Amino acid sequence: MLLRMKVARAMMRCFGYASLLAAAGLLAGSPEMALACASQPGALGVERIIKIDASTGPIYGGISRYIHEPTFLKPREVVLTFDDGPSPRITRSILKTLKEFCTSATFFPVGRMAIAFPEVVREIAAAGHTIGAHTWSHPNNLRRHKKTSAIMQVEKGFAAVAMAAGQPIAPFFRFPGLNDDARVLKHMQARGIATFTVDVVSDDSYTDDPVKLKIQTVTRAIRQNGGILLFHDIKEATARALPDILRELRKRGFKVVHMKSKHPLKPSTDYDAELTKRFANATRRKPLPETSLRAPVHPVIGAFAIVKPPVTELSPERKLVELANHRAKKKPVALRSSVAAPESSWGVRVDRRPIASSTER
Repeated sequence: MLLRMKVARAMMRCFGYASLLAAAGLLAGSPEMALACASQPGALGVERIIKIDASTGPIYGGISRYIHEPTFLKPREVVLTFDDGPSPRITRSILKTLKEFCTSATFFPVGRMAIAFPEVVREIAAAGHTIGAHTWSHPNNLRRHKKTSAIMQVEKGFAAVAMAAGQPIAPFFRFPGLNDDARVLKHMQARGIATFTVDVVSDDSYTDDPVKLKIQTVTRAIRQNGGILLFHDIKEATARALPDILRELRKRGFKVVHMKSKHPLKPSTDYDAELTKRFANATRRKPLPETSLRAPVHPVIGAFAIVKPPVTELSPERKLVELANHRAKKKPVALRSSVAAPESSWGVRVDRRPIASSTER
């Protein structure tokens, strides 16, 4: 109690009552982290924390074929979201950037990736970020699947991510490709799972240029006056551009809002047998970090840290696949064909070389 009072007095002296009230709701969860952020020059913080009631299966975000809820964001507020991971080296680079900016995000991991790299999922949770799910294997359009298959993708994905996290996750879902499906939406309404589309698409899947990515992301955020931002934590350009994106958003008056759920997800147990085997294989030689339900809270504390995150190249197979798919989208519809990645390149075979800083590249 004495430590908490000291933290509160320190924050009032440095940042006034407004900043204290912005963090007060969860300050008791980690006063040490709050004080560390408050003393860190150039940190960003979180403007406020929104608790989402997912019990009715609401839809949030402007890009949707269906009626969605009114935005919970004020003008010039953004939510940072990351899909498709974890990819150990790139996800960790993004986590490092978020930590150095003292801000928070929501991650939507793919189930198969999460169960392959549970240690990274637990690092996301330990850093205080929110974790939802993004299907089991990322089929790009669930509307092309039978209902049972589509629902399996959702439920198995959540079960895998929850097992990897080792603690409750949020009932937050995002459709791959933002291709929402009425059958799945109805199922999630019954299950109490919220769906999140986006307001601002960074298009980080289609550029390797961090400067271009920064410009188009910030330009679109300005055009939309904020909103839910979409990134992917499997993209090198995203990891490289993120510090400059956050710096530019802050310069232009944007604030970060962090989403949490009022109630945790209750994952299905139908896939426990298979997932337990996969989990055991993934953790056989890798000690997992301890899990904790108490997460750090990042207060609102000022300007930007200068961050140059270490990142790595994508695997050669994955780059070829993405380049081919990108080129295919430029062809007439009748000539398009999809290119499938080799099974091993979808997050199983990972370059584990020591990470070199961007200044060494």
